[in-house]
Order: sequence, then structure tokens, then C-alpha cells
Amino acid sequence: MPALTRRQLAALVFVTAVWGINWPVLKLGVQGFPPLSFRAVSMLLALPVLWLALRAQQQPLTLPRQHWGRVLALGLFNLVLWNAPMILALPLLSSGRAAILGYTMPIFSALLGAALYRDRLSARGWAGVAAAAAGVLLLLWNELASMGGHPLGVGLMLLAALSWAHGTQMLRRAQLPVATLTLAFWMVAEAALVLGVLGLGLEHDRWHAPSRGALWATAFNALLVLSLAQAAWFSLARHLPPLASTLSVMLIPVVGVFTGALWLGEPLHWQDWSAMGLMCVAIASVLWPAPRGAAG
Repeated sequence: MPALTRRQLAALVFVTAVWGINWPVLKLGVQGFPPLSFRAVSMLLALPVLWLALRAQQQPLTLPRQHWGRVLALGLFNLVLWNAPMILALPLLSSGRAAILGYTMPIFSALLGAALYRDRLSARGWAGVAAAAAGVLLLLWNELASMGGHPLGVGLMLLAALSWAHGTQMLRRAQLPVATLTLAFWMVAEAALVLGVLGLGLEHDRWHAPSRGALWATAFNALLVLSLAQAAWFSLARHLPPLASTLSVMLIPVVGVFTGALWLGEPLHWQDWSAMGLMCVAIASVLWPAPRGAAG
């Protein structure tokens, strides 16, 4: 596993904090406006932020025609099929449960990499996957009975995680000569269009003036989550091996669980604290420097 540069480490901390905090923020958003429409509006408002970032870094907005098909496929798995099931599942689950289920993604990613791309994981890599899986199970310990009453929400979150895992594997292997910000702009635009059409078709009869919480959640998602943090994640996913990029963000569900407990009064248990330790083991398995001369 390559060592993270200082810039990549800063991006990882930023993504972990913003995306972790966002789980209870999302819960506020879907309580104050129909979920697909809320997410679509957040994405539309994120596009000007990405455009300004492109201008500031003097990156091109145009996407060469020969790459359109590949970018559409990447947007489908990384954003459309992640965001649509995820946002529909949120009203059915607590923010903590949703975060835990969503971050089964690294486990799916490791399994897909081994099955589809013949990735060979070191013993330390498999130990990290096992630690992540054990952490997820601990976080779910007190939630299994409650989630049993919401099988649709659980199924949607697992579908979203599987899609994101496949999208991350595709992104790492795409080798597109396109700036990461440009790629992020067009993938977010694709997802905004698809979710906007779905929201118009399925939720237009439930549109109303959004609550104050929904407005705040929309602004937070547009200014940080779906623009700057999304671009930072794509940069990590493009330049790190899939296992390293996915396991490195395993503190996000822990941040989500603890933030949900603080803001929304969702209960904490000893398993939450134990899971945090296991997530740290999972992260260390891919980010801790290997002994000099050891095989990757």
C-alpha cells in the first residue's frame, strides 16, 4: 500500500469529518422535504460550487466526447445508484443505522476486487477487511431487531453500498485523462438530472415549502458534501488502490453514529466504542507503513 501524501491525508480527514457529520444532517433534510427531490436540489446547487472550483484551479469544464460513455457509467454506479437508494432508505432508518449499512461498501469493494479483478490482498489487507466487518456487526448489534421491521430500508442501503463499491473499483481502473474536478462536475450533473426526473415523477404531489432544517441540510450538502468532499473522495479513489481508499474512510460511520447520538438523541452502547477501535484497526491495516522490504 502506498503511503498517503500530506495532501491525501488532509483530504481523507476532510471527507471523514464532512461525510460523517452529514448522516444526521441528511436525516433532517428528508424529514423536511421529499427525499429524491431534496437530494436532487442539493446536487443542482453543488454544481456552481464545483464550477467555481474549476475556475479557481484553471481546470477545463469540457469533457472530450470519446470519454462520455465511460463517465456516464462511472456516474451511474458512483452517484446515481448510490444516492437514489440511500436517500430513499433514510426515512426508514436512523441516521446511525443508515451510515453503518452504507459503509459496508469497503467489504463489498474488497470482495468485488477479488472476484472480478483478481486483486490479491495481503494478509494485512484481509485483516483490515475482517476488522471492518466485525466493526459493522458490532455497530449493528443493538439495531438488528429494529431493522427487522424495515427490510426495505436495509435492502436499499445494501444495494447503494454494493453500487458504490463497484463504482470505486471502476473509478480506480478508468485511467481517464480528465481532471478530477471536471469528472466530479459531470458525474454530479448526471446524478442531479436522474434524481430530479425521479423526484418530479414520484414526488411532485408532495412538494411544499421546505422546513428550516431541510434548507440548512440542502446548503450543507451543496457547499461541502456533494462538491468539495465529493471531489476530494474521487481524488483519493482515483489515486489509491481500492482497498486503501475504501478502508481509509471507515471512521465515517462511527462519526455518523456519534453525531446522530449528539444531535438526534440516538442511543449509544458499548458496542459503538468497541467498533471504533476495530475501524481504527481497519484503517491502520492499509495506511500504516509496511516494514521496509515487505511485500505489498
